[in-house]
Amino acid sequence: MSEVKGIESKSSTHVVCSTGKGSIEFSVAGMHCAGCIGQVEGAIKSVSGVASASVDLTSGTAHVQGADMNSASIIKAISDQGFSATQIATKRSVSEQRSELEQKQRRDALAWKRRALFGILLWLPISIFHMPMDLGLVTYSHSFHIAIMWMSAILATISQAYVGWAFYASAGKAASKFTTNMDTLIALGSTVAWGFSLIVFVAETFGLRPGLPVYFEAGAGLLALVSLGHWLEARTMASASSALRELLGLQPEKAQRVEALDAQQSVEIDSAEVRPGDLLLIQPGDRIAVDGEIVSGESAIDESIVTGESLPVEKGLGANVVAGSLNTTGRLIISATTDGRDTTIARIAEMVRRAQSSKAQIARLADRVCAIFVPAVIAVAGLTIVGWLVYGFNTGQSTNWQIWASALINGTTVLVISCPCALGLATPTAIMVGAGAASKRGILIKSAASLERAANLDAVLFDKTGTLTIGRPKVSAMNVLRGDEKELLSMAAGLAVSSRHPLSGAVVLAAGERKINPQAFTDITEISGRGLIGNSIGQRVELISTSVATREGLAIPKSIAESSGTQSLLVVNGEVWGAITFEDQLRPDAATSVRRLQQAGIRVMLVSGDRQSVSERIAIQVGIPSSDVRSEATPTSKGELVRELSRQGMRVAMVGDGINDAAALAEAGANAGVGIAIGTGTNIAIESADIVIPAQRLAAIGETIQLSRATLRTIKQNLTMSFVYNIAAIPAAAFGLLGNFGPMIAAAAMALSDVSVIGNALWLKAYLAKTKDVLPSQRRTS
Repeated sequence: MSEVKGIESKSSTHVVCSTGKGSIEFSVAGMHCAGCIGQVEGAIKSVSGVASASVDLTSGTAHVQGADMNSASIIKAISDQGFSATQIATKRSVSEQRSELEQKQRRDALAWKRRALFGILLWLPISIFHMPMDLGLVTYSHSFHIAIMWMSAILATISQAYVGWAFYASAGKAASKFTTNMDTLIALGSTVAWGFSLIVFVAETFGLRPGLPVYFEAGAGLLALVSLGHWLEARTMASASSALRELLGLQPEKAQRVEALDAQQSVEIDSAEVRPGDLLLIQPGDRIAVDGEIVSGESAIDESIVTGESLPVEKGLGANVVAGSLNTTGRLIISATTDGRDTTIARIAEMVRRAQSSKAQIARLADRVCAIFVPAVIAVAGLTIVGWLVYGFNTGQSTNWQIWASALINGTTVLVISCPCALGLATPTAIMVGAGAASKRGILIKSAASLERAANLDAVLFDKTGTLTIGRPKVSAMNVLRGDEKELLSMAAGLAVSSRHPLSGAVVLAAGERKINPQAFTDITEISGRGLIGNSIGQRVELISTSVATREGLAIPKSIAESSGTQSLLVVNGEVWGAITFEDQLRPDAATSVRRLQQAGIRVMLVSGDRQSVSERIAIQVGIPSSDVRSEATPTSKGELVRELSRQGMRVAMVGDGINDAAALAEAGANAGVGIAIGTGTNIAIESADIVIPAQRLAAIGETIQLSRATLRTIKQNLTMSFVYNIAAIPAAAFGLLGNFGPMIAAAAMALSDVSVIGNALWLKAYLAKTKDVLPSQRRTS
C-alpha cells in the first residue's frame, strides 16, 4: 500500500496565529478579473509574516504561507482593498468542499448573467431608434426626437447605475490604491459617453441646441457586452474546476457503520463523521468511504484512482484500502485508519487545487502591457481635453460651448479609439484558429496559456497504463505443462465465461479469436481473492493466481515461477497444467511518437505506478532509456517529479489518463508546462489537463507542439499590429483630426484594426490546413 502512504498532507496547518511555518486558507468574495487577483495578492503579501500568497479566481480562495501570521491582519488587508474574506476551516469534508465550490461558481455566473441580460434589454431600444438617425437613414420630427432623447437618457442612466456598478466598484478599488485595470477604461469610456450625451440632452431640452451627437447607446452597449463576456467567463471557470468537483464526488457521502465483525445490521452515517477505528461494511459494487484496513472478507479492489492500473487487486485480511476505490466482488468490513475529512480523495483533490491555483512562470504579455497602457491612455485623454481647452480659449475663435464640446469630443475619441479591442482579439482569434485546426485532428486545446507553453517544451513525461499502452489485459502467452494450448484455453474459457473479472474477459476473448469453444463446467464458483472453481467430467478445475497457488503449497514449475507479467494458473485435481500470461498492449504508434519527440530534442520519460520490471520492459519497446524510467510512482511522487524538473529550468508536459495522474497534470500546467490527457481517460484527468488528445493517436502530441509554435507566432504578430494601431490612432484623435464625429470614426477605425488581426488569423488557418509534417525535427525557434 505504498501508493496510499505516498499521498501525504503537505503543509496543511491552517492557523490563526502561528509560531512556526504554516499556511492559512481564505475564501475571498468580490473578485472577477485578473486585476482583482493582483490586488488581493499584493494586499496579503504586505502583511507581516507572509512569505507567499496564491489566489485562485476559479474557486475564490487565497492560500497564504509564512510564519507567525495573524489571520485577522490578513483579512483586514483584503477588506481594505474592497473585498471580503473569511478563514476556511482547517478540515472540511469532501461534500462541504464540493458544495462551497459549486455555490460560489453558481453565484458569480448568476450575477453576471443578470447584468448582461438586463443591460442588453436596456441597450437594444436605444440602438433601434438611434442607429437609423446616426446613419442618416431617417429624420425625426423635433417632438419625436425629444421623446427618443428622454427614453435614451432614462434607459442609459439605469444601465449606468445597475449594470455599470460592478465596473465602477472595480475601477474605484484600483483608483483608491493609485492603480488602474481594464475596468478603469470601461468605466471611463461608458461614463464619458453617457455624461457627454446627458449634457447635450439637457442643453437641447433648454433650447440651446448645440447640434452635437449623443452617445447614450455607446455607453449602454459597452456595459452590456462586457457583462456578457464576464458571464461567459464565469461559466468557463465553472467548467475548468469540474475536475475538482468530480474528484470530490468519488468519495461517498454516506458510509455503513457496524458495531462488530459479526453484526447483522449496519447504520448509515455521513462519511465526514467516520473516525479512526470505526468498522465499516463495504458491499460489492460500493465505493470505499475512507482509507482503512480489511478486518473481514476478501475481494478484488479497483484502485485505479491511486495507481492508475486497470486490473483490480485481490485483497484480504490486513490489506489497506483507499477511499474512493471500488469494491468489485466480495463483502468486506474495514477498520477506518483516517477520519472522513482527511482521506486520500481529499488529499489528491487538495494537490490538484493547489497546482491549479499556483502561478505559471510565463506572465501574460497583454496583462503586462495593459498595466502601463491603461493609465497612459487616461493621461493622454486628460491632456487632450486640457490642451483643447487652452487652445480654444487662447484663440477665441469659438463660443465657450463649442470649446468645451471640442475638448470633450476629442478626449472621448482618445478613450474610444485606444480601448484595446484589437489587443483583446489578438490572442483569442489566433487561439480560435489554432484550436479549430487541432480539433480537426482530434486535439482539444483549452486555453491560450496552454498553447503558449506547449510551444516551448523541454520534456514529456508519459504515464504507462492507458497512455503508452491500451490499458486492457490481453493473453500474450501460454505455458502448457499437460495437454496442448487448445485444451488449456478451452478449459480456462469454460470457467472464465461466468466471471466479469477483466482477466476472465481476456481469456474468453482469446478463445474466441482462436475459434476455441469453451469447455462445459458445472457448479462454477468464483471466490473473491482466490479465483474460479468448477467441475467437468469428474475433474476439479481451478483458475487461480500464482500467489494463491504458492500460498496453498502447489508445486509450481520454475518456468512459470520465473516468468514476468500477470499470470493465471490452470489447476486440475490439484496439479498445475499450465499458465496463461497477460500483458497490456502498446498503442500502435507509441514507439514512433516517442522517437519523433526525441528527434525534436525533447527528453522523454516513463512514470508509472507499476513494477520496475514491467515499466522497463515497456520503456525498452518504445525506446525510452532505463535511466528515464520512474516506477511504482504515486500521485504525490509524479507531481514531485514535475516540480523537480521545473526547478531545473525544464518546461514539462505530463501525459496521462487516470485519476492518479490528475495532480501531476495540473502541476505541469502550473509550472510553465502543460498537462496532456488521453481522450479515453477519466473525466477528472481530462478536466485537470490543459490539452486532450485522441487515445488512438499519440502522434497528436507532436502535432500539438507544431500547432502551438505556429499559433504563438501569430499571437505575437497580432499583438504587434494592435500596438502599432494604437500608436498611430491615439495622436490622430488627440489632435482632433477626426472632427466632431470622432467617437464614431474611432469605432470604425477600431473595426478596421480588428479586421487586420482576424485576417492574420485566417492566414494561420490556411497555413495549418496545408501543413503535413507532424513535428519538425529541430528545437523550437520561438
